[in-house]
Amino acid sequence: MQPASPEVMANTGMPKYRPRQAEKAAPCEAGCASGSDVRTWIGLVAQRDRTGLDREQAYTRAWHTITDANPFPSVLGRICPHPCEFGCNRSENDGAVAINALERFLGDWAIEEGLGLDVVDAEPKPETMGVIGAGPSGLSFAYQMARRGYSVTVYERRPMAGGMLRYGVPDYRLPPEVLSAEIDRISALGVEIRTNTTIGVDISVEDLRSAHDILYLGIGAQQPRMLGIPGEDGPGVFTGTDYLSRVNDGQIVEVGARVIVVGGGNTAVDAARVARRSGAEVALVYRRTRTEMPAIPAEVDEALAEGITLELLTGPVEVLRTDGNVTGLRAQRMRLAEAGPDGRLRPEPEPGAVFEIAADTVIAAVSQQPDWTALDGLDIREGWVATSDFGGMGGAMWAGGDVRGLDIAGSAITHGRRAAENVHAKLRGMPPPESRRSTPIEADRVNFDFKESRPPVHPPHLAVEDALRNPTAEPTATITEEEFLAEIGRCFSCGLCMGCQQCWMYCTAMSFTKVLNPQPGIYYTLSLEECEECGKCIEVCPCGYLEVI
Repeated sequence: MQPASPEVMANTGMPKYRPRQAEKAAPCEAGCASGSDVRTWIGLVAQRDRTGLDREQAYTRAWHTITDANPFPSVLGRICPHPCEFGCNRSENDGAVAINALERFLGDWAIEEGLGLDVVDAEPKPETMGVIGAGPSGLSFAYQMARRGYSVTVYERRPMAGGMLRYGVPDYRLPPEVLSAEIDRISALGVEIRTNTTIGVDISVEDLRSAHDILYLGIGAQQPRMLGIPGEDGPGVFTGTDYLSRVNDGQIVEVGARVIVVGGGNTAVDAARVARRSGAEVALVYRRTRTEMPAIPAEVDEALAEGITLELLTGPVEVLRTDGNVTGLRAQRMRLAEAGPDGRLRPEPEPGAVFEIAADTVIAAVSQQPDWTALDGLDIREGWVATSDFGGMGGAMWAGGDVRGLDIAGSAITHGRRAAENVHAKLRGMPPPESRRSTPIEADRVNFDFKESRPPVHPPHLAVEDALRNPTAEPTATITEEEFLAEIGRCFSCGLCMGCQQCWMYCTAMSFTKVLNPQPGIYYTLSLEECEECGKCIEVCPCGYLEVI
């Protein structure tokens, strides 16, 4: 890595490099769907010896940094597709830092230690909050408002809180006790969660408007869409969300020996893997190629390892029945044509290429949508509620999560937090919070030679036969503490000082001075009075924090 943009002195013709300390955005933080300050919480542990923290103090501070934005680190450490890792600069060298595995370790550690969530402002506020739906978005909003001193009541139609986290994610991916532990911490802040309460049946929207100053709509998109083909009405055909919900409820769902799942998203893959754990032979039918599948690639890999087959470039035509019982699926071979309005390659039928697949059960997992029953008068556009960037619907109503469009749980959590921050600012007469948007530092500014080249940690996996024999067992385990500490040391703290001392050691002019009470990002002050402008400090800075003025 070389210093950039030298200033050439006219009298000597020699390049001069005047350094400055300049924090830059980290790609991990820019990619984090839940908005966590990834670089900071990793730095708190990785740099603990330089800041004087013992291991427990570092873990605790790191966990509180995560939960400032996301109260579900153990949950997302299991189910998030970790977009934070996609842009990690270390992926250009020897593999991205395994941020998801690190978050899961800290989340599990905090549950074992019984840590509670931080309160921002304990002073009680006069306004009350009503939240419709106890999914990740609604609970995120409730958490952020409760920790600022507001009274919050959450209304949930199901027997337990969690939304799709509880009823749409299989237990083998997200153990119910882990989800419950992280929800219980939100309740401990004083959030009241009223389960078995259906809006329009047990209480009306008008009653909620009268009871609360602000309403937050976080009902998710739990109403499934059918395939729209002949034969799908009747026994032996489920939607993906209905099937997963029944299994998670503890119901025994008979699917027979052969199951077809139609769809290419996470719900489809989850349903296929759950059906496989019942002992059935499972085929996953998808009308595009694997490249276009929106499901998490690692989940697809694991499904294939478990014996699930992929029928790609295949579309459903008709559910076949004999005496009312499902016997198979008539399917159509597809080919990809030009991209449609959504930018995705459009599947079209191959003329005459129709065939049949035998099956006892068909599970349709193609999409979901919100259930707008009892919620009249909202601005619904193409099936989704219209809001401002931060969830405002006008007046005293806000919304977030899948009611605004299908997305991952981390995005739903962010919706809830941003709405809460803006509601709080509006109620207290403060300026709205600023959103930090800057271009992340790129890999060519990082000196990878500073650290040993080493691939990321790979969490241990159950053998396939053991996973299939134990349907609720987690196929992927939490990493050990030794693995956690080794992996967290791989982070380069891209764009922010990590206290490596390189600049201080190489500067012959003594321009760098150690601070008395260091913390991540703040280790040295820089004075240019004696600087010789050699640029060596910029050259040896491994994280790209120093740059040319």
